[in-house]
Amino acid sequence: MKKLINDPLKVVDEMIEGLVLGDERLARIEGENVVLRADYAAHAAAGKVALISGGGAGHEPAHAGYVGAGMLTAAVVGEVFTSPSVDAVLAAIRAVAGPAGVLLIVKNYTGDRLNFGLAAELARAAGIAVEAVVVADDVALDDDHAVGRRGIAGTVLVHKVAGAAAEAGLSLAGVRDEAQAAIDAVVSMGLGLGSCTVPAAGKPGFELGETEVEYGLGIHGERGAQRGPIARADEMLDRLIERLLSRGAIGGGDRVALLVNNLGGTAVQELDIVARHALTRLADLGVEVSAALVGTYLTALEMPGCSLSLLKLDEHRLGRLLAPAAAAAWHAPLRPTTRPSIVALAPTQAAADAAGPAWADASQADRFTASLRAVAAALETAEPELTALDSVVGDGDIGLSLARGARAIDDALRTLDVAHPAGALLALAGTLRRVLGGTSGPLYAVFIVRAATTLAEAGKVDAPLAWATAFRAGCEAVQALGGGKAGDRTMLDALLPAADAIDAAVARGDDARAIVQAAIAAAGHGVEATRTMRPRLGRSAYLGDRTQGHADPGAHAVAVWLKAVGSAF
Repeated sequence: MKKLINDPLKVVDEMIEGLVLGDERLARIEGENVVLRADYAAHAAAGKVALISGGGAGHEPAHAGYVGAGMLTAAVVGEVFTSPSVDAVLAAIRAVAGPAGVLLIVKNYTGDRLNFGLAAELARAAGIAVEAVVVADDVALDDDHAVGRRGIAGTVLVHKVAGAAAEAGLSLAGVRDEAQAAIDAVVSMGLGLGSCTVPAAGKPGFELGETEVEYGLGIHGERGAQRGPIARADEMLDRLIERLLSRGAIGGGDRVALLVNNLGGTAVQELDIVARHALTRLADLGVEVSAALVGTYLTALEMPGCSLSLLKLDEHRLGRLLAPAAAAAWHAPLRPTTRPSIVALAPTQAAADAAGPAWADASQADRFTASLRAVAAALETAEPELTALDSVVGDGDIGLSLARGARAIDDALRTLDVAHPAGALLALAGTLRRVLGGTSGPLYAVFIVRAATTLAEAGKVDAPLAWATAFRAGCEAVQALGGGKAGDRTMLDALLPAADAIDAAVARGDDARAIVQAAIAAAGHGVEATRTMRPRLGRSAYLGDRTQGHADPGAHAVAVWLKAVGSAF
């Protein structure tokens, strides 16, 4: 188990201490794991209803992250995935209660209901006005369970609606009614890609295979309602959306708020992919999404996956969601659009002479095309090998990046003016510049641009010397832009030996086939030499001696496409 903790038994206490130290707007009840607004007394004196929620830790930023103006007045935190004690809940009630009373917002778990319920009874016996509502938004399970639906991420939306109602000065009954109406209008469901590890347990709560996912899992590391094979994100999300619409009685013409929630271990880019499909799918079904929230709101420790929540809206409830709030973890909903806003730029005009001279021998255009097609096929085939190599000595992206470039080359062949090779290469550079990521994009683009412009200046593009000069110019452009040189363990350690071999072969008067074969052999030797070089540039430079014995992936990629060019001869 790898976690940034000191003692599994002190995780919650130290977490709360860090939270309160980091935000002067928060305070803590002495001896209790209760976080409250530092201005709780002024809030009570203003005659506003106090809101208390909570539950086990492990769901951060819930629940303490929603303590603040316009949301919760206090949050009671239990041990990880464990309901807080009755005494802790009672301490929170006693601290924040004023003349307007207290509303408890409880998630539908047996422990939470018992402990919050008993604390409410004890507070009422002491003369404090207390009401409670129970959130049960999880529609993953069928409704034949005696305990009913669980409370999951939709709880955060209930916090916001109730918090805005309390801030507006409604009575306890009024705040309770708005909270209950929101509970009745919200549905949620989760999708898990893996499990999570409770610090005290030290091992995952369950195991998922590499090709398995859990639909409808809980937020305490529980298994889901159903296990299935992993599929495209859109396909898996459709199962969630269909269930939410069915169980929430949501259809065309309805207005909703959409909450895309990170269960703890999901990358931001994946959440945006989820949001993209959910928003598009709902729009296609005629469901109007008037507010969208995408981020980390209620988690299950580091569990990878997400949950979707839909809250039915009218203008009044939408106003509650959009009302100001000062809780640290709350981010105001965004107003989505039904289609992406796209800005189209006018195409740039190429210089009149950019095309350069045409082939004197028209059959050379076919060989030129065959070379480009072979390069594309070779790079796509080499993707797994390049990815594996770059995963050892870099960031693992070169294989996918060059495969993406290969597909772009294939697509571009239909429109390239292959009769004018310089112009075709210049157009290809623009394509690769747009699709290649990382360092490969600008380096390959500048290599081709400089080579193309040099070739365009040649009097005869059929001459080997014109191509040798262009290849050397491309290498010099890579050196100037990237700051590299021979021996730095980069693509130049294949490019520069190849350029030297081409120059020598041209000087000997070799034919085109022999020239290309000389370049291939020299690049191959250059690749092998990188196995013992110490990296000076790029991500590999951070690894030092750990790169020893492994060829540089950038240099290896050069050897791959040079061999492909050779196949056309």
